[in-house]
Amino acid sequence: MKTAVVYYSMSGHTEATAKKIAALLGADLIKVEPVKAYPDKGFKKFMWGGKSALMGDRPKLLPYGFDADKYDTVVIGTPVWAGTFTPPIRTFISENEEALRTKRIAAFVCIGGDGAEKALGKLAKFMQRDGFAAQLGLTDPELQSGDGVDEKIAAFCEKLK
Repeated sequence: MKTAVVYYSMSGHTEATAKKIAALLGADLIKVEPVKAYPDKGFKKFMWGGKSALMGDRPKLLPYGFDADKYDTVVIGTPVWAGTFTPPIRTFISENEEALRTKRIAAFVCIGGDGAEKALGKLAKFMQRDGFAAQLGLTDPELQSGDGVDEKIAAFCEKLK
């Protein structure tokens, strides 16, 4: 069986991390995107994204081609908005809830500051899990400087091999 890395990314950090993880694991890369994109600049970016995350929105997604039967492990990647995972990931999980229950799940988040553990906890709770096979939180300062990022990603992937 195979691994899928399913992710949503707005600014590119989550996408870059997802690509590194997929390469290290030999996994399929599956990007989820809302039909109606969120504003990606200025005040609207934070207002609409944050509100949507806090309200538990589940936006309609563009087709993403995930076949759960092909995978035994699913890695979920998301930025953190307003202290929680993003609405497109909420939709993906909701649409695949039954199939994901039987999979080994790992998760990673990219965040501007503190709160990665809290966001990962919210994701686990939403998925009705006690935790993940592996989890990783990367901050913007780490991502921008590259300081230790590759090593953290490699350690995360080792837990899944």
